[in-house]
Formats: sequence, C-alpha cells, structure tokens
Amino acid sequence: MIIPSKIWFITGVSGGLGRALAREAAESGDIVFGTLRKPEQVEEFNQLVSGKTFGLELDVNDHSRADQLITHVRDQFGRIDILVNNAGYGLFGAIEEVSIEEARQQMETNFFSVLALTQLVLPIMRNQESGSIIQISSMAGIRSNPGLGMYNASKFALEGFSEALALETAEMNIRVMIVEPGPFRTDWAGSSAVRSQKIINEYDSTAGERIRMINNYSGTQPGNPVKGAKAIIKAIKSDNPPLRLVLGKPALDGIREKLKSIEQNLSEWEATTLNTSFD
Repeated sequence: MIIPSKIWFITGVSGGLGRALAREAAESGDIVFGTLRKPEQVEEFNQLVSGKTFGLELDVNDHSRADQLITHVRDQFGRIDILVNNAGYGLFGAIEEVSIEEARQQMETNFFSVLALTQLVLPIMRNQESGSIIQISSMAGIRSNPGLGMYNASKFALEGFSEALALETAEMNIRVMIVEPGPFRTDWAGSSAVRSQKIINEYDSTAGERIRMINNYSGTQPGNPVKGAKAIIKAIKSDNPPLRLVLGKPALDGIREKLKSIEQNLSEWEATTLNTSFD
C-alpha cells in the first residue's frame, strides 16, 4: 500500500476555516478525515476531494465516539500525522448574563473536547515518534473583549494547556501550533453564534454594543479562510513551525496592543512588584 504523505484528522469541517484547511490539505495529496455533526453532511464531504476526504459523524463532546474514530483511522492507516482541533463556537453575553450551564457547555466544547482529542492522539504520535497538533484558538485567546468573556475563558484555557503540551512533547518530535485568527469570513459570528438567554439592560453599552458589532459584520469579515488555510499548512510543514501563528491584521494589531498594555502595566508597578520579598 502506498502511504500518503500525511494523514490529517480535522474536527469541524462543515464550513469556514476547517473546510478550507481540509480542501487545501487534500488537494496537496494528503488524506483528510473530517468530523461533522450531521449525518447528511458526511457524503458531501466525501466528495470534496474524491478519494482524499472522508467524513466522520461526530459531536466532539462525545468522547467515547471520538475514541472509536481515532482508533478507526489509526487501524486503517497505522498513523495520524496531524490533528487539527477546529470545532467550537462563540458564546456571547456579559459575564453576569451567562448562566453556569451556558458557561459549562462553552468549556465542554471549546476546551474539554480539545483536551480529550489531544489526549487520544498523543499515544499514537508517541509510538510513531512524530506528529503535529494544531489548536485553532483565536485572538480572543490572548485579548478579551466585553460580551465575549466566556469565549475568552475557553480560548485562554486552550492556550494554557497547549503551551505546556508544547514543552512536554518537544523532545518527542511532536509539534504543537496554536493558531490565532482574527475575524475571518465564516459562520462564527452568524449562524454558529450562541447568545446568553439572559440579557441585562445595564450592559447594553458595553457587552451589548460589542455583540451587535460582531453580528453586524458577519459575512463581511476581512479574513479569507482559503488564505488562512494555506498559511497554516505552510507553517506546520515548515522546518520550524511557530508555537503561535497569528492570522490577519486585526489579530496582529490587537495582540500587539495587548502586549504593549502588559508592558506598560509592568513598568508602572515595577517598584511595588519588587518590594514584596523578605528583606
């Protein structure tokens, strides 16, 4: 059997960045297994790049099913070269507006499902002594905004464990790359978005205003998913992939502004910071 150059496992390939990444990888000659929540989407994905793309029905919160599918791919090809944790959604609402159940669901999908899939592929990659794990985060994983606090929390958590993972697997030839897109022309701000059930009028000028802005630019975002996918493939197949890959000028500007703010804060309070040790 001729082994293709790479075997990919990508979650959330019904559209947006996940779909674009699946197509670009398959058209380059790799084989891509992509997960979709609806059974009717599976056959359509099979035809995306015939003979190269294979759809798998999966709700990423079903960890038992995820285990079965990872095992299926491993048994079929003997390896998984690249895992892309892309599936997720945005929960919109001020911190006080979001219920505990809504917050838990956000963390289950954006954090715990990613953790579960990452843990499932690690033994395979350790055994084959190679692999790449791509975590699709967001500029929101670095910088917070009103109305996105719980989404921010899920992406901050994702980035935290992924940084540690990169340090833990560096000597095993397993590479970790955190992708931080800004606004891309996907359904994230449209049909995929979830609004908290509770709405409190006092937050209308902060969280409410930000949420309306995001909803209004859905479909007109500057980021091109195809170009984003090409950038991800270029980076992960390079000799020295970055720990973080920022996508788009809004993300780059926003993250730089956050870093500048941190440095300013550190400088202003440096004397107080240093005056906390025993004499």
